[in-house]
Amino acid sequence: MAVDNREIARYNERITVQKNETVTDKLRNRSCVWKDYYPCWAYCSTYQYDEEGGSENSKATTKPEQTITFEVRWCEELKNIDSTHYRVVFNGDIYNIISVDGMNHQKKKIRFRSKLEKQAVKS
Repeated sequence: MAVDNREIARYNERITVQKNETVTDKLRNRSCVWKDYYPCWAYCSTYQYDEEGGSENSKATTKPEQTITFEVRWCEELKNIDSTHYRVVFNGDIYNIISVDGMNHQKKKIRFRSKLEKQAVKS
């Protein structure tokens, strides 16, 4: 199978997929922590999403929700990704995964529709 360099070149942003894991300390207390799971290159498509469907004028005083779609090349590490146990870190910002699209199970690409949870402090 020939590789199209234009297709590879679009994956130009570095992201880290994090996994939610339960850890036990020496006192046997359990807690959930986010650990880096898999760094990869992604294509990021940014757009503003308004869940309530309001017009621009009616939402003038509220901040719109930032949603990004991350598209990555399919790999074994990401084949079982879901929206409850994984999240994405991009440019220091943390994004919760809203939905996962396996692109018709063709094992070529995976898309994560993600919502900004926490923005990194920019200096």
